[in-house]
Amino acid sequence: MEILSIADSPFHTLAYRNVIPRHGIITVHLPILRAVVDHLPSGLEAIVATADLQGRGLEREDGGPSPLLGELLAEELETLAKRGEIPSPDATGVILAGDLYSRPELDCRGGSGDVRVVWDAFARNFRWVAGVAGNHDFFGPRGWSKPDVETFRRRKDICYLDGNSVTLDGLRIGGVSGTLGNPNKPHRKLEGDFCDSVERLVTLGTDMLVMHESPAATVKSDEPDAADIELLGRPSVRAVLECSQPTLVICGHAYWRIPLATLSNGTQVLNVDSRVVILQSAKS
Repeated sequence: MEILSIADSPFHTLAYRNVIPRHGIITVHLPILRAVVDHLPSGLEAIVATADLQGRGLEREDGGPSPLLGELLAEELETLAKRGEIPSPDATGVILAGDLYSRPELDCRGGSGDVRVVWDAFARNFRWVAGVAGNHDFFGPRGWSKPDVETFRRRKDICYLDGNSVTLDGLRIGGVSGTLGNPNKPHRKLEGDFCDSVERLVTLGTDMLVMHESPAATVKSDEPDAADIELLGRPSVRAVLECSQPTLVICGHAYWRIPLATLSNGTQVLNVDSRVVILQSAKS
């Protein structure tokens, strides 16, 4: 699958509350963009890709905790579908690339917590939902728990990916959860172990590789004589991807002001940190 084009500006935004260091709680807007791919399998009209939805809904009149941003997004996309602005949920797959939690008190940016409600919100009505865990994602009410992760992974209504792949509508989708770091901490892997998982998946062949971690990337500037734009990420992960057959990578974790980059071997990297991209076929 190849992305042919991606919009420069969103066709829709979703207001939510977030925390900015030294500035407290502010209202910001989640951008929703359109992208065109060369093809999608028959019956699949769109793929929604997003990550790092670390925010809460607008303040409630009763003072209760607001829903997570991901819950609101699922509802908003269903509303847009009813208005005919995007394809129906039952013809739309969803890719979640991690970090979907924000503390209800909004006393710090993000925080770690149970993100099952976000996956559930998409699993209820969308065609399928697949994705990976971010380093702040828990899958139970008790905090970090390997048994909780394994229980979640065995669910039949979602496709949790970590070193494995799944075929959905004929698309082979692989995924590696977490980030590089101390393996004694939740959803962290040693650099070698992380890169080995990426290498194995792309060697076996994937139409799409989902990671929370982002590879480093470089984009040519549109300005004459301007320096190339360096995008945050892991050089080691980039090196592995560039030594493999081309694929489409969907990631988050490190925000890119430019959402799409192409590596030297033709691999495309779509960074969906704090944004939503809706992929639709050029023929739709």
